[in-house]
Amino acid sequence: MDAARVKNPRPCGVVVVVGAGPYGLSVAAHLRAAGVAVRVFGEVMASWRHPAATGMFLKSTPRATDLSTPKPGGRLSDYRREVGQPQLTEFTPISCEVFARYGKWFADHFAGEIEPNHVARVARGRHGFQVMLRGGERVEAAAVVLAAGLAPLAYVPDELLPLAPQGRMGPEAVLSHTSQQTDLSRYGGRRVVVVGGGQSALESAALLYELGAEVDVLVRSDRVRWGTPPSARRPWWQRIAHPSSPLGPGWALRGLCWAPGLVRLLPASQRLWLHRRALGPSGSWWLRDRVENVVPVHLQRRITRARLDGSTARLTLAGDAGELRTDHVLAATGYRIDVDALSLLAPELRRAIARVPGSGAPRLSPGLESSVSGLYFAGSMAAPTFGPMLRFVAGTGFAARRITASLCSRVGLMV
Repeated sequence: MDAARVKNPRPCGVVVVVGAGPYGLSVAAHLRAAGVAVRVFGEVMASWRHPAATGMFLKSTPRATDLSTPKPGGRLSDYRREVGQPQLTEFTPISCEVFARYGKWFADHFAGEIEPNHVARVARGRHGFQVMLRGGERVEAAAVVLAAGLAPLAYVPDELLPLAPQGRMGPEAVLSHTSQQTDLSRYGGRRVVVVGGGQSALESAALLYELGAEVDVLVRSDRVRWGTPPSARRPWWQRIAHPSSPLGPGWALRGLCWAPGLVRLLPASQRLWLHRRALGPSGSWWLRDRVENVVPVHLQRRITRARLDGSTARLTLAGDAGELRTDHVLAATGYRIDVDALSLLAPELRRAIARVPGSGAPRLSPGLESSVSGLYFAGSMAAPTFGPMLRFVAGTGFAARRITASLCSRVGLMV
């Protein structure tokens, strides 16, 4: 056990899983199959409703989109077979709507009861943790698994914040983050600047253009990176030189997927480099024709100043790029892994969580347990420790198995 781990008595009682997305559902399925008493709080696949509502697609391929259960029959292909839908191939982009329906089916079949209550606060309790729900109920938990998704971690650059006085940011305001959007049709006929060069930026721009908006995309890089279309039959020498993996071809990505536990043994600086640089911003191969030579994409554009001018935004660009006026700025600027952004954790808990040196990410044990005994992190919060696979659905099996093994090693957690 990590010497820095906070020593609590070995707990007994229920495990609370916060979040009912891919990681929360997968952890719940593994824990329940192991006979652990579990309560899961959250709306099933809630974080996928926004991209589903806007008509977006997953960047992942079918082989990297399975949720995890120790029982057979829980894969995306099993769901498609049961509902009488054709199987998806590497050449078939998966809509977020289909993925959300798959998650609901998985929850019904494998994850057990999901309580659609929101967790307001997690604090220390008499025998572990006290979990307070928005409706007022207080739950004593032996352990807590945080799998609450990315929404609290949405990042907006400081230079854009003057467009959101008093923190007023959202679809109806001048500035929003892509995580807040559910209906891009509201911008039809309006001017929209999309900031970012990754999948969410490029796909949002394509959808906005197709809905009749006047769109400009600002990218800080000198190019837009696009994924490579899959090949039905790669020659043997290509398969050896660039083996496939859930995250893409190549020995580096294959290694990151094969052994995320070994990534944890790397120095913190190398793990953070992997987190920031591996699988950087890019667009899916199937999106390219909807953006390139269709939507104005401005490369090497950096915003130095943003200000409100009545109900519009004025963006000053670096160098001699001039100024843009727009009705709305959509920040497709990603997420920052930072424990301090998790307001549902009581301040004393946040302060007690040891961080990966040089970041705000929690330092985790091999079982994804933080330095606060009994407090676990799944999903993207674990990526700075275990590598980029934990940012994707492909990491659900690794996380669920490790967390379940850790919790089952404790006494008194079995039903």
